[in-house]
This record gives sequence, structure tokens and C-alpha cells, in this order.
Amino acid sequence: MNNYTLPSEQNFEKCFENLRSHLIILENKRGMAVALSDFGARVVSILVPDKDGKKVDVALGFESIDKYVNSNERYHGATIGRFANRIAKGTFMIDENTYHIEPNNGTNALHGGKIGFHERVWSRRVNNRHQADFYLVSPDGEEGFPGNLTVVVQYSLTDDNELRIHYRAHTDKDTIINLTNHTFFNLNGEGVGSIYNHEIFIDADSYLPVDAVQIPTGELRPCKDSAFDFLSTKSIGEQMTIQDEQIEAADGFDHNYVLNNTTYQLKKPVARVLSPLTGIQMEVYTDQPGMQLYTGNFLTGNDIGKSGKPYLKHGAICLETQAFPDAPNQLTFPSCLLKVGDVFNSETRYRFNVVK
Repeated sequence: MNNYTLPSEQNFEKCFENLRSHLIILENKRGMAVALSDFGARVVSILVPDKDGKKVDVALGFESIDKYVNSNERYHGATIGRFANRIAKGTFMIDENTYHIEPNNGTNALHGGKIGFHERVWSRRVNNRHQADFYLVSPDGEEGFPGNLTVVVQYSLTDDNELRIHYRAHTDKDTIINLTNHTFFNLNGEGVGSIYNHEIFIDADSYLPVDAVQIPTGELRPCKDSAFDFLSTKSIGEQMTIQDEQIEAADGFDHNYVLNNTTYQLKKPVARVLSPLTGIQMEVYTDQPGMQLYTGNFLTGNDIGKSGKPYLKHGAICLETQAFPDAPNQLTFPSCLLKVGDVFNSETRYRFNVVK
């Protein structure tokens, strides 16, 4: 087992034009620690005690800011916006106005466009070792989105080993918004093999099948008795071996689940993941209608992580709480419109414990 430590704060100090990046450390009384960077308002490390009391880093990432800037995978741990996931043909309408984001994922706009929130240095405020706030103003027209959008992302680490991410935003023009966090988790430890052994539960009766370019077809397909059925706990590896055209086309999971959380927002977990190797279990809580399950299908091994190991395909799992992909173009999906005078307010929690 690796001897996991936090990266050096000095390795994250870098000038980006008139802004400077930093590493911020959150700690609690139970030995858990979270490292954050204002480059992308992102999670760099999550150290959690395992079943033997040893600290394991369960978040993929790099030991320096330069590695993030030059990485093959751009989204490690980052805050994603303005619009997480895909917009078909990069085009959407608000009222009678058509807006266009330059496609950066085949024919689609992905994760806010080429220069999304993950590529920006955010302003920060750190009041104590339990909480850090990140601030960003996305100007009207940035990447093609309307409105001056002001965003605050607050990370807080509780003594219950819960990492809370609170999002807040407002705009001066009607716009669309879909914010998420893109941490790549491996509860075996970052860089330790695949996530095939991870056992997962997802409280969702249906998911969104996608077409050949990974845009939802509009169907809400039942999960029961399919490769997508995690209503009872199953291993990811076993489910990925079930013959399913959706799994085969994506080379794994890269699909949005329709969560059963409308009546118990933030009171019960929408998902639960366990590594039998470390005994580390992570529960996910959210008030969002969807969660993208992604199994690191595009990890190539070209990126070398904090422990000196390559990040290989299926070496991580992402549980991205969010609105539905392509929601601006699909009227049957929950709206992602943020109107002038309204406030976008959302919270996601990742709670860690040990199962022996």
C-alpha cells in the first residue's frame, strides 16, 4: 500500500497573467484531509483513513500545478461549468435567441467549452482549516453563454468525514447553468489498479440512454434487470461484463442516472461506493436530479499521478451530480434555466466511512 501524503503547497504556486494559484488544505479532527487548488476550484487530494487506520488518497490528481496545466485529462477534481456534460451541436435557445458554444467534443460542447471553469484561476477566501470559498465572474458572452454569471463554490470538511460542496450563482441575463465536481475517485487508492472491484449502489429507477455521439435520446430507460441496475449493491466490474450496446459503445459507463431523490434531498444517499480492498465507503448526497456515472473510459495512461503511477482506463469512477445532459434542448428534462433575479443554489456531499 502506498504511503500517501499531501502535495507540497509550494508546487501549486504559479502566476497566470494577473492571478496566482495556490494549494489550500482542509483538515478535521478524525484524520481526514482535503487539498484544493484555486486553479479550476478543484479537489487535488482526499486523504481518508482505511480499515487499518492508514490514510489513503482516494482522489486522482497531480503533485504540482504544472502537471495539471500539461495533463492529458483536463478535468481532474475540477469545478465544471457553465454547463457540465454535453450540449448537442453546442447550440441552444433562450426565448427567441439562439446561442452557440464552439464544439470541443466531436459535434458537442462539453463541460462549458474549450475554456471552461476548469481552466480558470478562481479568487479564494479561507477563514479556517474547515472551509474554503472560491469566486468567479464569467463575463457575458464567454464561450458563447449569455449573461455576467457570478459563481461561488464553497468546500467544507466536517468532523463526520463529509466533504460538502455548495454552489451559488446569479446572472444579469437569462442563461443556462449546470455545475458539478469532476473528481476521479479510486477507493483502493489513487493509481491502485482498476475500479472493477468497487461495489456500488445507485438509487435510480431509470437512466438516460445516449445516441452515437453521447447525447441523450430523450428516453428514460428502466435500470431494473440491466447492466445499469445498481438498485441493489453490485460490483462495477461484473455489471460491465453484461452485454449491453450502451456499455459497449461507451467502453464502460458514461451515463446520467435519473435519481429518486425528490422527496429526501440531502437526507439519504443517492449513491454508495465501497472498496473491499481498503474498506473505505463513500456515500453521495445531492439535491440535483441527475448523476453521471463515468468509469474513466478515456483515461489513457499518459498522465502519471501523485504516486508515480499511470492513470489507466477504468482506473477511476466519477459520480457527477448535475442536471441532465443536453437539458436546454430537451423540453421533457428538468429546466436548467437561470433567470435574472433568481439564485442557483445547490449542494452535494461526499461522506466517507469504513466498513470492516
